[in-house]
This record gives sequence, C-alpha cells and structure tokens, in this order.
Amino acid sequence: MRDLDRMVDEALNEEERALLRSIGEEPRFIAQTLGIFGGRTGWVSGLMLLAQALLFAGGVWAAFGFFQAGDALAALRWGVPAATLLLMSLIIKMSMWPTLEANRVIRELKRIELQIAHSANRTAGR
Repeated sequence: MRDLDRMVDEALNEEERALLRSIGEEPRFIAQTLGIFGGRTGWVSGLMLLAQALLFAGGVWAAFGFFQAGDALAALRWGVPAATLLLMSLIIKMSMWPTLEANRVIRELKRIELQIAHSANRTAGR
C-alpha cells in the first residue's frame, strides 16, 4: 500500500499535491465517530447510542446482581439477563461500524472526484 501511495505521489504535479494537502489528512477516530451523528441519519445513530448505553447499564447492573447471588438459581436468574443485555449492547455498537467505513469510502471517492474534476478542468483549458 505504501508503494502505491508513493507511485501516486510521484505521478502528481505540484499543483495537484497542493490541492490534496488543502483537503487534509483523514480525520482522527474521534472525529470520524462524531461524524456518524451528522447528516440525514444522524438521529438514528444517536438513538442507537442511547439504546446501547441503556442496555450496557442494565447489563452491568444485572452482572452486579450475578456476582452478589448466593445460590446457583439466583446466579442464573441474574447471569442470563446480564449476558443477554451486554451482548445486545455489543451488537448495537458493532452495527455502527459499517457507517464509519461507508463514510471513509465516501470521503475517498470525493477526493478522487475532486482530482478528476481538477484534471478535467486543466485539460479543457489547453
């Protein structure tokens, strides 16, 4: 991958390099994560985050009851809900990863689109 990046960089002229530098680097993880709360479906991500937090809190509460149980039946009554709630919380959290990846792909496609538009303008001006 690094060789490909180097070859692309060598193929670009100084004007295109300046354009890519103006776009900037890929945002950090926290900025990418906060980016899923924007746009038309941002409210869905916020609702999923709220549900995930509630499920996680319920799972921790049930896990606390599991570790405080005195007999096996009481431990089972607390342990199954604890495991279920924590797994549901994890599933919701993992369902948000495809949105992060889609945003990364869209950002790269826009970068390529900008390069194509810039090169088309440059060749049309000749």
